[in-house]
Amino acid sequence: MIKIAIYGKGGIGKSTTTSNLAAAFAFLGKRVIQIGCDPKADSTINLLGGRPLQPVMDYLREKDEEPEAIDQIAKEGYGGVLCIETGGPTPGLGCAGRGIIATFSLLEDLRLFETYKPDVVLYDVLGDVVCGGFAAPIREGYAQKVLIVTSGEKMALYAANNICTAVRNFEDRSYARVEGIILNSRNVEDESRKVEEFALSKGLPIVARIPRSDDIIRFEDQGKTVIEGDPELYVSKCFLDLAQRLIEEEKSGN
Repeated sequence: MIKIAIYGKGGIGKSTTTSNLAAAFAFLGKRVIQIGCDPKADSTINLLGGRPLQPVMDYLREKDEEPEAIDQIAKEGYGGVLCIETGGPTPGLGCAGRGIIATFSLLEDLRLFETYKPDVVLYDVLGDVVCGGFAAPIREGYAQKVLIVTSGEKMALYAANNICTAVRNFEDRSYARVEGIILNSRNVEDESRKVEEFALSKGLPIVARIPRSDDIIRFEDQGKTVIEGDPELYVSKCFLDLAQRLIEEEKSGN
């Protein structure tokens, strides 16, 4: 099973990246689960035709009881991708990270992975603050690998550096490791060089370069990923190539 946590600064495009990667895996015939680990709960919206999914934390608050089945808190989207959003606390109250921990515990109780038997699990995680809850995918062994989404912008690279540091703090415990960098282009000045220098300083490969594309925005306005909208587009092929690369690495045991 491929288990990847995708981290990045808020607003850097990690949810767009994660949902398009999930769609790419599905397009290639894989059984996929995507879990949004962000209080905004918008990670999976473009896999679901633009319709937001009720977050697990909202369900628990409204029902005041745990669900008895996965389909009460999850929906299948494009390509059969099973979509789940952790959500967060009532705004201004509580800790968002605790929502992630509570959701993961619930998913274990519901035997999600044993029941659904996915080939791929993707966690879309806010990376501005890698504290207890937001570190859960890497700290508790849910993910095997971490991909960091960044642009050449200063604050995006700053967050990427913090994420690298946080993940490496867990390396001696056999938790997830940073697999590489995804360059999500913002067309800032000298962007490729800045990201290449950062990746080199961390000893990491740039595993994908996603061009800034109006097609992404056009299809998101329709509630779609570019994979669903047109898999023949160049930007779609960037996601498909990344998915294929990760599949080949899994086959080779890397």
